[in-house]
Amino acid sequence: MKPIRKAVFPVAGLGTRFLPATKAIPKEMLPIVDRPLIQYAVDEAREAGIEQMIFVTGRGKSAIEDHFDIAFELEKTMAERGKSLEVLEPTRLGPGNCAYVRQQEPLGLGHAIWCARAIVGDEPFAIFLPDEFMVGSPGCMKQMVEAYNRLGGNLISVLEVPRETVSSYGVIAPGARDGDITEVTGLVEKPKVEDAPSNLIISGRYILQPEVMRTLESQEKGAGGEIQLTDAMARMIGTQPFHAVTFAGKRYDCGSKAGYVQANLAIALGRDDMGAEIRAFALDLLK
Repeated sequence: MKPIRKAVFPVAGLGTRFLPATKAIPKEMLPIVDRPLIQYAVDEAREAGIEQMIFVTGRGKSAIEDHFDIAFELEKTMAERGKSLEVLEPTRLGPGNCAYVRQQEPLGLGHAIWCARAIVGDEPFAIFLPDEFMVGSPGCMKQMVEAYNRLGGNLISVLEVPRETVSSYGVIAPGARDGDITEVTGLVEKPKVEDAPSNLIISGRYILQPEVMRTLESQEKGAGGEIQLTDAMARMIGTQPFHAVTFAGKRYDCGSKAGYVQANLAIALGRDDMGAEIRAFALDLLK
C-alpha cells in the first residue's frame, strides 16, 4: 500500500455567496479569527503526515500563493522590531512542498481534481475542500489516514444530518458498519429527499486511488451540468475497497454565511487569549 503523501485543494471557485468580500480576496483566504480557511486545511494535512500540497487555482487567486510564500519585507521588519516570527511559521511551504495548477474553466469539482492529474501521478492522494471546516483532535484527515493504513482502497469522511437536508449534498448508500467505519455500496449526488439512500453525507475530505483520474477523464457532465467527483467515485465502487469514516469532531459549512459566522464564534470561544471576553460579550448581546 502506497502512503498518502499528496493532497489536492480545489480552490478555483469564485465565492459569489460572499460578495463583495470575495471580489478581490479568495474565499479560502477569509479568516477564522486570525487564520485563513486554507491555512486550517493545510495544517490538517500536515498533521496527517501529508508532504505535498497541490492547489488547483483560478484567476484572481494569487493571494493563496502569496500566503504560503516567504514575505521578506514583513519578516525583516518584524525581526528589526523584536517581534517573534513563530506566528508565520505555518505559512511557509517550500518549493518541494507545494504546487499550483490552473482550472481554466468552472466545470465542477471532478474537473478541478482532474486538473491535478500530472502532479498526483500514480499515487493515492487526499482531497480537502477548505470551506468544509473540520475541527477535532485528531484532525479529520489524520483519522482517515489511520483508517486507510488498515483498510487501503478509497475513503471518504461522512456526517449524519437531518434527512430533509440531504438534497444539498453527496449521500452514501451504507453497507456493513464497524464503529466509525462504514462500507460504501453506492453514492448519489444531491438526491431528492425521498430517493436518498441514507442521511450520511460526504463532508469534504477524501482519500482516493489514482484510478479516479482515468474515470474523470472520460466522464460526462452530471448534476448541475458539472463533472461531479461523486459520479466518478460511484463508478469505482465494486472494483476497489470503498469505506466511509464518520468524523468524531465538529464540522462547519463555511461555504454559507451562517456557517462561517458559527465557525468564527466557536473558535474564538475556545481560545485561551480571548475566549472569556467573547463569551461575556455573547451573553451580554443575547440579553
